Amino acid sequence: MIELGKKQALMVVKKTDFGVYLGTEDDKVLLPAKYVDDDIETGDSVTVFVYRDSKDRIIATTKEPYITLGEVRPLMVKQVTGIGAFMDWGLEKDLLLPFGEQTSPVAEGRRYPVALYIDKSSRLCATTKIYPYLKTTDIYRTGDIVKGTAYEYIDKFGMFVAVDNMFHGLIPKKAFYGKINVGDEISATVSRVRDDGKLELSVRGPAYMQINDDADRIMNALNESGGKLPFNDRSDPEMIKDEFEMSKAAFKRACGHLLKEKLIKITDSGIEATERRF
Repeated sequence: MIELGKKQALMVVKKTDFGVYLGTEDDKVLLPAKYVDDDIETGDSVTVFVYRDSKDRIIATTKEPYITLGEVRPLMVKQVTGIGAFMDWGLEKDLLLPFGEQTSPVAEGRRYPVALYIDKSSRLCATTKIYPYLKTTDIYRTGDIVKGTAYEYIDKFGMFVAVDNMFHGLIPKKAFYGKINVGDEISATVSRVRDDGKLELSVRGPAYMQINDDADRIMNALNESGGKLPFNDRSDPEMIKDEFEMSKAAFKRACGHLLKEKLIKITDSGIEATERRF
């Protein structure tokens, strides 16, 4: 059986001037002549990828697509049109990402993680709604550094991440700091491996590793503001998060570190630098 969207080994059943037919007499697909080796014969096996060409005909190719049916891969948007976005997937005919399959608008020239699926019209299309295509895993442990691609932000939960383009990852809203856009490739720390095999992530390192970076961020902000900032341990956590891109607990740890180093002092109105860095 010939399967759309998959690589498969098919037998040559007929040779013509314009290519060879692969499969069986009752179920065959054309491999155009430009992909056919000169010495190929009837009965030979050829590994091909099957898709639809620009005229919507089922066709075979020996070219390697960047993605196959059911996989998740990052692909680049070549063009945004009135019916959706067209993505480069390594074949002559670009892959359609319909508007209805976009978790958020995409931009030309950017890469987004997508899955390949067959739509109701039996055409291959891309979708950024990749949650159902990702897997759970037991290969990671808390503290591991992983790479992934942000693919959807939901305010109630946080930023969803495709870890290694295969596994479920989430940066919970409470741990979501900085500016991460859909399509961004990130490095993150596994903060928790859930019982169901899904990963909770942090874009910040462990506290003992992050404290120096946080302290530097506070000192830089003090320098830019003339040596004074209206933040202390009574400040609202959301205001601290907006200003410094860190939690209130991280802010307090960093301030404690700076106090120990005698670089700041804490007043009723906030914090002040005892010396300025330039």
